[in-house]
Amino acid sequence: MLFSPIIIGNLTLKNRIIMPAIDLGFCPDGMVNKRMIQFYRERAQGGAGLIMVGGAAIDTSGIYGGFTAISDDTMVEGHQELASAIKKAGAIPGIQLFHSGRYSFAYVNGGQVVAPSPVPSRLTGHVPRELTINEIKDLVIAFGVAAVRAQKAGYQVIEVISSAGYLINQFLSPLTNRREDEYGGSFENRMRFGLEVVRTIRSRAGSEAVLSVRLGGSDFMPGSNTWREMSVFAAELEKASVNMLNVTGGWHEAGIPLIQAEVPQGGYAYLAGKIKEKVSIPVAATNRINDPRTAEKILNNGQADLISVARGFLADEHWAVKASKRPETIRRCIGCMTCLEQILNHEMTNVSGVLCAINPRCGFETGRVIKPALESKKVLIIGAGPAGLEAARVTALQGHHVMIWEKSDRIGGQWNIAHIPPGKEEFASLTAYYKNVLPLLGVEIAFNKEADLTAVKAEEADHIIVASGARPAELKLPANEDAYVINAWDVLSEKPLIGKKIVVVGGGSVGCETAAHIAEIGTIDASTVRFMMLNQSEDPETIRELMTRGTYNVSIIEAMPR
Repeated sequence: MLFSPIIIGNLTLKNRIIMPAIDLGFCPDGMVNKRMIQFYRERAQGGAGLIMVGGAAIDTSGIYGGFTAISDDTMVEGHQELASAIKKAGAIPGIQLFHSGRYSFAYVNGGQVVAPSPVPSRLTGHVPRELTINEIKDLVIAFGVAAVRAQKAGYQVIEVISSAGYLINQFLSPLTNRREDEYGGSFENRMRFGLEVVRTIRSRAGSEAVLSVRLGGSDFMPGSNTWREMSVFAAELEKASVNMLNVTGGWHEAGIPLIQAEVPQGGYAYLAGKIKEKVSIPVAATNRINDPRTAEKILNNGQADLISVARGFLADEHWAVKASKRPETIRRCIGCMTCLEQILNHEMTNVSGVLCAINPRCGFETGRVIKPALESKKVLIIGAGPAGLEAARVTALQGHHVMIWEKSDRIGGQWNIAHIPPGKEEFASLTAYYKNVLPLLGVEIAFNKEADLTAVKAEEADHIIVASGARPAELKLPANEDAYVINAWDVLSEKPLIGKKIVVVGGGSVGCETAAHIAEIGTIDASTVRFMMLNQSEDPETIRELMTRGTYNVSIIEAMPR
């Protein structure tokens, strides 16, 4: 079903795969650039049916770090080049019109941050100024004008974002909309701004334009809107001639994980299902769908008509093509959040824009081009951890004969313990990816093979790549017969623990993840929880205790102040 066509408005998508709008951080000045064009060109070549660019700011007051913009006519030319590249590569180009409201970074450059009400932004710490009625009307018009620019640029789908706690979402929520005029108070009034935006876009873009709304199915904020209210809004959007809804969930400041690895595969598809019950237009499900099997299940269950795959296309630009032919060769997103961390803290890497922990080309499509070698060489790689495996893949693609020596009996190296802590189980998919892909490229692997100088010389390789990996940090601790000292790597490798009281020295990522792993030992799993709840074998308090209290008492000691 994933690869069956679907009609949206007057468009026919070749499949049901959307690459939704995602902040790439490529556009510090808001202008489309060559890096962005090549990034999206490759995702279109990778088989997506519809690619949504953006969010694209419709006004300078609504900018957000690194987003592209379509707030004036000078930006149309760049978008024309981008939309054309996407279309020529086989996908339908769309654009998401965007205003961040109280989340805006406009104040950084001396601009004014505006919102429905002066409620401080938990994302920036800035207090926005309340919009006047005239300013609200101006923003509604700005959305309409931006939609016309998008049409001139060649985008075939126009989307507005009403999720994640951005401007339209801020008008909808009683947490951020404390107005006492026609735009505040009742839910009917709080819907007014979003509906005016959609109606204005329809009026200016014409009856043939295909309109989409990125809809928050639930805010996941105490006291704010749930799927019940958003279902009402969805029905009103359909009446306002919206052609499609792409349903996500949560605000950026919500305490509930939204896209982290802890979120189950397709865990928020139920929101799309709730919305779909109230509308007749196509509905897309999104959030944590990186496996074609999950996508097919959601479609077959009737929870959605389309599937949004965002970070899946960061991890593997050919996600859709591979899903249709050899899904086992997809390099699946592992939910590690490196992409988001990079956008928020890019000064740490001195590289602006999105990166991917497992796809070295993501964000570097214009520079890191894999080209055939002029002459095939014999390449020896020492170590079958992630670095060695990726080096083998790339050198094999270049046309070289590749041999890996691995001293253990399996590939993966440290990755085999990296996926042990709770919430990191999907890290194991990367090892499976290499296990499936490398044989297709002719890469040979010798297991239980220790590298020494004599053996390496005897191999007579043209090139030797050392990827032997790091060693665990050792801390000399005074031990006595009452204390048992063990390394975190050994714990994650399932070496037995002694006693009940465990102290983890070091509160970094390794320490915290090891502590979480130990704390989970002896707790009941999800299937047991489900059994107990369905059969009411225990009261909710007991079930919660069994879920959260395991065999060991764990403490963390950290020398740093936090």
